[in-house]
Amino acid sequence: RKSGKSMEKVVSEWVEISEYDLKTAEAMLATARYLYVAFMCQQAIEKILKALYVQQKGELPPRTHNLLYIADMLEMNMEEDNKTWLSQLNQFYLESRYPDERVELAMSIDKQKAQEILDKTTGVWQCLKQMLR
Repeated sequence: RKSGKSMEKVVSEWVEISEYDLKTAEAMLATARYLYVAFMCQQAIEKILKALYVQQKGELPPRTHNLLYIADMLEMNMEEDNKTWLSQLNQFYLESRYPDERVELAMSIDKQKAQEILDKTTGVWQCLKQMLR
């Protein structure tokens, strides 16, 4: 699973797309698409974790969207509330959701909840980014 690119390049690409996802979450909040705030937050954390994975392991990350699984593989000393947070973010991975599940999830997120999700994600994201050398 080696690519022709250097691992540093792969890491920086994961970081770049992760930053883009976080900015997209902000844009979704501004346009009141609250479910997509949560989805983009999940994506941003997934990709920054994958950047850490590539840096730490020197190989491409596993093809999973489970944030806890990736964090566990990184053997991160993570506070319990951050683990709980990753677990909550996991539920917002949307691609595999059926329409009725999506509607239910969307109903559970209002503007305030979306703002909380974005704020918490931004904090966790910054901590994770600082772990990159």
